[in-house]
Parts: sequence; C-alpha cells; structure tokens
Amino acid sequence: MQYTKHNLADTIVALATPPGVGAIGIIRLSGIDALLTVQKVFGGKDLTKQASHTLHFGTIKNGDGKILDEVLVSIFKAPNSYTGEDIAEVSCHGSPFILKQILELFIEKGARLAQPGEFTMRAFLNGKMDLSQAEAVADLIASTSESGHRVAMRQMRGGFSNEIQKLKEELINFASLIELELDFAEEDVEFANREELKNTVQKIQSFIHSLIESFKLGNVLKEGVPTVIAGRPNAGKSTLLNALLNEDRAIVSEIAGTTRDTIEEVLNINGIEFRLIDTAGIREATGAIEAIGVEKALEKVSQAALLVYVFDVGEMKVDDVLADIGKLQRDDMPLLVVCNKMDTYPYFKPGSVSSEQSAVGSWEVITCSAKNGMNVSYLKEKLYDLAISEKINLESPIVTNARHLEALQKAHDSLSDVLAAMDSGITYDFVAMDIRRALAHLGEITGEVGVEDLLENIFGKFCIGK
Repeated sequence: MQYTKHNLADTIVALATPPGVGAIGIIRLSGIDALLTVQKVFGGKDLTKQASHTLHFGTIKNGDGKILDEVLVSIFKAPNSYTGEDIAEVSCHGSPFILKQILELFIEKGARLAQPGEFTMRAFLNGKMDLSQAEAVADLIASTSESGHRVAMRQMRGGFSNEIQKLKEELINFASLIELELDFAEEDVEFANREELKNTVQKIQSFIHSLIESFKLGNVLKEGVPTVIAGRPNAGKSTLLNALLNEDRAIVSEIAGTTRDTIEEVLNINGIEFRLIDTAGIREATGAIEAIGVEKALEKVSQAALLVYVFDVGEMKVDDVLADIGKLQRDDMPLLVVCNKMDTYPYFKPGSVSSEQSAVGSWEVITCSAKNGMNVSYLKEKLYDLAISEKINLESPIVTNARHLEALQKAHDSLSDVLAAMDSGITYDFVAMDIRRALAHLGEITGEVGVEDLLENIFGKFCIGK
C-alpha cells in the first residue's frame, strides 16, 4: 500500500498538546531522523545512542547557543513506537512563545510540520494498527462520556477488528473450498457439503446483520442524543430544562414567548449524553422575531432523535394536545409527552392524552411539575429508556462509524447474492465472485483489501499437487 499525498521518508513534527498557556507542552517528532533532529539542538546525552523507551534531561539551544528551555526528551525507537518509526517527544514549559521557538527550530533543522492525523496515518501504514483502530483514536479523543470512551477504547484495542477478522476467516475458508472445487471441476470432485456451506453463509450474514443493527446504539454512545423540548408558549419548557440540568440555564417568566431562540445544553444520564434543546413556543407568531423562533423550533424538531412535548395541564385542551402531537411526531422518533404543572391541576388524568386516543402513532406519557421538581428524576429514567431501547453491553461489538456501517451493508448484500446463487444452481465461479466481493467490503473496514490471504489459505491448508 502506498500513500502519495506526503513523503513518508520525511521527519514530521507537531505540537502534541493543546495550544495555549499550560504548565507543560509536548512537541512530537516521528521519522528516520527524529532523534538526530532533536540532537542537533539538545544539550545533554547523545540521543541517537540511547535505548528506546528512556527519558533524558537537557536543554534546547537555538542557533546562537541561547538556551530556550530545560526539557525532558522521551525516546521510542522503531519499530516499538506508536508510528512504528523513531519518535522523540520533547516536554518543555507550556509557554506559547517557547513552544513556537522550539517548533520553528526543529523545522529549521530539517523536519516538516505534520498534516492532521499524519502520526496515526503512519501507524496504520506501518502496521501498528488497522484502519478501524486508527479511526477509533479520533473517537477516543472526541469522547465526552463514559460509554463513548469505553466503546472507542475497545475498538482502538482491536475488539471490533477481531470480530471482522473472524468473519473474514470463515468466509475465506468457505471461498477456499469453492475455489478448490473450481480447480478440480473436470474431475467432478465435491469438497464440501452444500447445505453446510449454505448454513455457514447464513450464520455469517446473521452476525453482520446484528452489527448493522448495533449502529443506532453506537451512534447514540458516540454522538449523544439530540433531544428537543417543544410545546406551546408558557408550557414550562424552560423550567423543565432548568430542572433537568439542576441550574438556572434558561430565563423563566410568566410572559408567554420568553424563549425566542434555541438554547442547547448537555445532560449526562447513566453515561449517555443528551443534547437538550429548549425551543421557542410553537404557535401562530405575533411578530417577525417570534416567527423566526417558531421556525427554528420546528427545524430542530425535524432533526431531533428524541422529542419531549410539554404542555400545561391547566390550560391545554386534550384535542389541542393531540393535534400538536400529530403535527410534530415522526415514525422514527421516540416521543415523550410531559403533562406539566400538575401542582396547579392535580386532578388531570394523563390517560386522556395517551397514544390509545390516537391512531397516528405511539408515545410515552409522564406527569410532572418542573417548578417543584416532581417526577424529574423519573423523567430522566424515561429519557434514558427511550434512547437505549435495549440493555447496553459494552463488551459486545458495537458499530459507531458510518463508513463501517456502509461496508457491512454491502457485505450483507453480497452474501444475499451468494445465497440466491446457491439456491438457483448458478455455477460456483459466480458464487466465488460474490464471496470475494463480500470479503473486499469487510476488508474496507480494516484497510486490508486484497486476495493474498485467500491464496495463502488455499495453499496452506490443502495438499494441492502432492
């Protein structure tokens, strides 16, 4: 595999810590001359002669011999490093001025600035990780919840890759038998039971289907749940947002239409992030500004993964509530109807707005007093249950990447073609083509697209030409 965008023989350098003032800053170099580049300006031991995975104290001097900073240099020698190349990591004081001076010094000595993701790209090209693991590095850095972190960590450590590899091995064994029969077609030799082969393909396809189904959950764990709070003016939406967050985030007033723009906050429930979006009251707008707010509210509802519809039990008629729900609901969006302000009208019957009263869809109903905190904890539980329709098992393979999902769907379709071909009695050379196609799609996930492993399997396990 070749990567032509950049010269991989270059030594690359970049700031490995966030920009800005900090106690410590780290500058990372990778490449054949990484240690030599640092040694040119380092006052201390000869880094090129030191053992891998060691730490060395010294100074960094500019071309005039002026000391820029006292530093610690970490050494990781190929192939036992993150990129598979020689790596030097220079830890210095986190002054933006110092970091800039040292970075420019290394560039002056022959290194070039790394492109985004280039260290991890080199790790992939040098066989330190496969493509799905490399993608998990970015997910791990971006994770902001416990569940997202655990899924990304498991994928980065090869959990998902191992499952894909098992699927590939089973398909390769299947393809090997078919290729073998094609080689001995004139002798009418059958190497495998047709029904057993068919069962094998069905089993593999079933597992791929379970991976595809896991994407909805995986996307929730990775991205969070866009959750819109909608309803008419003065229904208590902003009060509910404040109660869920346990802080006064939104302005609350008896005056209808206080919220003119959307307010977005993040709520973590049992390790799942909910991106709560408080919207303007939905009604016929009385002015241009309110009209914009209502338009934005409807736009957010159309993009939501979960909708919380709030209404005032003392003010709203049941028919109006059902009419609102009918306008806002989508088939693919869970809906939670919150009967708010129960403290002012405790005799309201929530069953009157249950989904049994309507043929347009289904939804959950909960009574609440956002002002007094009544049922807010239970509301959080219902939000979690609606977002996570099944028990989370973070040790099972979960698909979180849209590219992986597309490749799995294509592999699934290819296996459907295999089964259809076997049922129709099509010659096995066409079946072999469909299997190769499925293997290629699975290989796209890990970055191992090719037929070399198939050939090795044939010649390694069967005694051909004995």
